[in-house]
Amino acid sequence: MEKSIINPWKWQDDRSYNQGVEVKHIESTLYCAGQAAVHPDGTSSDADMRTQLLLAMHNLEQVVSKAGYELKNIARLNIYTTNHPEFFSVFDTFTDWVAKNEIKQVSTVVEVKTLYETLCVELEATLVK
Repeated sequence: MEKSIINPWKWQDDRSYNQGVEVKHIESTLYCAGQAAVHPDGTSSDADMRTQLLLAMHNLEQVVSKAGYELKNIARLNIYTTNHPEFFSVFDTFTDWVAKNEIKQVSTVVEVKTLYETLCVELEATLVK
């Protein structure tokens, strides 16, 4: 797999995403359902945004690992949140995770009216290898 990053500007670098990602010579693609702060027993977290984000990232890691991929294979990572300002108040948690895992992705952050039960953030990923 060959992955090329397309950024006509530099301003997105501080926001932990890219304007475009071109992928060639793909062996396989993994489409992940939105991963949120759901505990292993299926109960939804009612914790604060940072705690929910950490659990959502952990759950995404579990799906990615189970499928035999690596987090650096993420090409698209969409973020849904019920509270845009609160999400960006813990954005460092997200940017640190992206950097640590060498993820080079395109992203869209969307504020939604509600997520399931008490959830406040959900991560939807597409991976390639």
